[in-house]
Amino acid sequence: MKKIIFDCDNTFGVKACDVDDGLALLYLLGDESTDLIGITSTYGNSDIETVFSNTNTMLAEIGRSDIPVLKGCANANETQSEAVEFLIDAVNKNPGDISILATGSLTNLHCAYLKDNSFFEKISEIVLMGGLTEPLLINGRSMGELNFACDPQAAFCVLTNARNLAVATGNNCLAAYFARAGYNRRLKQSEIPAARYIYEKTAYWYDYMADHFELDGFFNWDVVAAAYLMDRRLFEENETIISPTVESLENGFLIGGGKAISVKLPKIKEPDMFEESVYSAYLNVAMGSGA
Repeated sequence: MKKIIFDCDNTFGVKACDVDDGLALLYLLGDESTDLIGITSTYGNSDIETVFSNTNTMLAEIGRSDIPVLKGCANANETQSEAVEFLIDAVNKNPGDISILATGSLTNLHCAYLKDNSFFEKISEIVLMGGLTEPLLINGRSMGELNFACDPQAAFCVLTNARNLAVATGNNCLAAYFARAGYNRRLKQSEIPAARYIYEKTAYWYDYMADHFELDGFFNWDVVAAAYLMDRRLFEENETIISPTVESLENGFLIGGGKAISVKLPKIKEPDMFEESVYSAYLNVAMGSGA
């Protein structure tokens, strides 16, 4: 079992907000080797109050209120929160045995390091979703980066101090495109409770992507990072040199002329195999009485 803390800006089911953090959470819960010891909420897709409340609601809906949810820092200027205290306490109680998956702004991790400069040394591995190595184009439209740009100072701190670090960049996550037809086929008519729940809670996101980006699907950004954490067989490792600066991270760019850092930038080997693995995890989620 892999002990994991999931640091996320989960807006699964919130109108006009992305669903991928919640889908990453469901992926983790569908993987039987996951020991999810806590969820620390952060901001990005929405404000901290919305993310914190929504995550608790989601866990209640699927019957997993046993998983603790800790409210994180509300913005880049806030330095203390229950999430920060939880992160520090958890890694001190389990040195070298905690993996962190972070899919939102990185303020919580930054503040944990500021309070305990040995914080990163006691973590087994960190997998992030965020950052760009080149402009991100969707249907010819240039897209901005969110997760690192929310708090570039925090992103710089994590990228330059964390050990055993992997980053699922926006560019590399483009291979995780989940078309509406496959989603409908696998989930809409299924009698499996998890399938019905996911379909009913996320169908709006397909409509949003069609209306705003003329896409008949969506990019499952955060699930790429979750899958890399749990199943390396789906990926090429791609050890890569990046050179971020705080200034380059204001736009999410990992190449900025700063100090050279070696990190893993995993790429999906075979999109079809990746998609099959993700759906299998979704359908393996044990739904409790709250669903």
